[in-house]
Amino acid sequence: MALPYILLVDDNKTRSQHLETVLQFMEYRVKIADSSNYDSSTSELDLLFGVFVAHDLSNHAAIIKDIVNKPGKIPIVLLIDKDATPRDPAALDDDVFQALECPATYPALKRITDKISATTGPQESNQEQQTQGAQEEGFAERRRGFTDRRGYDRRFCAQDRLKGNSQAIVDIRKSISQVAKTDANVLILGESGTGKEIIARAVHDASLRRPKLFVPINCGAIPAELLESELFGHEKGAFTGALGMRQGRFEMAEGGTLFLDEIGDMPMPMQVKLLRVLQERTFERVGSNKTMHCDVRVIAATHRHLSDEIKANRFREDLFYRLNVFPIEVTALRERIEDLPLLVEDIIFCMESANRSSVQFTKAALNALMQYEWPGNIRELANLIERMAIIHPNERVDVANLPEKFQHYKVSGEIRIPPQHIDSYDIAELLEKVEVNGTIDGSPALAQLPTKGIDLKEYLNVLEGDLIRQALIECSGVVAHAAKRLNMRRTTLVEKLRKYDLER
Repeated sequence: MALPYILLVDDNKTRSQHLETVLQFMEYRVKIADSSNYDSSTSELDLLFGVFVAHDLSNHAAIIKDIVNKPGKIPIVLLIDKDATPRDPAALDDDVFQALECPATYPALKRITDKISATTGPQESNQEQQTQGAQEEGFAERRRGFTDRRGYDRRFCAQDRLKGNSQAIVDIRKSISQVAKTDANVLILGESGTGKEIIARAVHDASLRRPKLFVPINCGAIPAELLESELFGHEKGAFTGALGMRQGRFEMAEGGTLFLDEIGDMPMPMQVKLLRVLQERTFERVGSNKTMHCDVRVIAATHRHLSDEIKANRFREDLFYRLNVFPIEVTALRERIEDLPLLVEDIIFCMESANRSSVQFTKAALNALMQYEWPGNIRELANLIERMAIIHPNERVDVANLPEKFQHYKVSGEIRIPPQHIDSYDIAELLEKVEVNGTIDGSPALAQLPTKGIDLKEYLNVLEGDLIRQALIECSGVVAHAAKRLNMRRTTLVEKLRKYDLER
């Protein structure tokens, strides 16, 4: 599913372009309009996350009134220049959700977007809601998805939890994007702890089934005699202890996605029944002869090698082919160890979002972690971070604070990006064009455009990415040194590495 739009209504192009840059960095799609054409923009966008309106528009009050009266109750953010008066939020129109001081910074924008995300829907009375009827419900349904953003830090769906810039993760993201557009069954293969459920959720979140439920079930954790009831439900009195009718997971997932984790541990009798459901899209509750139809997308996952299980007659070959329409193989953490710093950052962020203790790791500690094999993959890493947060709450963890098995590694204080993971682009020609007397193609920079014109934003992004690659190569992958070479803060460079998929 696409990221939501933010509409900027501003006649000041410099201010709106600056704000657009920051919002795009935060992974929002941005639409810019002026005071004369904003109305057409609001009508053509059906996923408006918010509208930012400049305070110095002659008709800004009328624009705000017009927007708040539209269905969906879109939050309004008023843009106020730093030196403008009045700046007191109490003096603002009651229709304004929040004021934002310009030029806007990332932290200020983050606070506002998080506050918008926390808003679950319209605040009208019950009578007004009934009056709006189905129209309001449609907008409310769309807006419900925006609340997920708090848990995923700037992103719209679970795909953002796939942290990393290694080629393996890039390929997985591509696969998710391809298969999410369809209803094809997906089989996720990988070792335990590699994040197979996160991938399944990402497929669901990127599909048209997102408004419906994502229902997971661990086929290996439920006794064989209870698994059929868990999947298909049961009628009252179907077996001893069945005191009432109970829905199964297929019914719960109607219109959505059913995630069958550890499908390789499913008993053979249940494999037969599951195969029928996948073929016929029908099933019966335990103790019932009433056939029920289902519209469910099935995503399965296993750590087992199903080809070996088939040879050992522990897994049905026909079921394998039904499930293996679109396979996704998940790489073990030791095979994409360059992603570990980003994974650590994500795990810590999730802990902080849940109001649990936080922790920080020194560069030397991260280097020690990157030399470990991680047989338990991301799950083992998450457990370690949580343990460190309990022992050293809100402190910095160095190598000496890590468990003994990490302390024998030789480490440095710098996090290095392996040279083989820095894209080897030939940028000499581009650099030569830029640096010769401050000109481009022999013409004064920014003074003359090519005959066919250019996409300036795309050109500048390419140039910035290439200069960053050059700095990383010259500094042997040491991020801190590259940041100094580029005369920017290290944290800023880290964000740009993510933007251009360079931190691999």
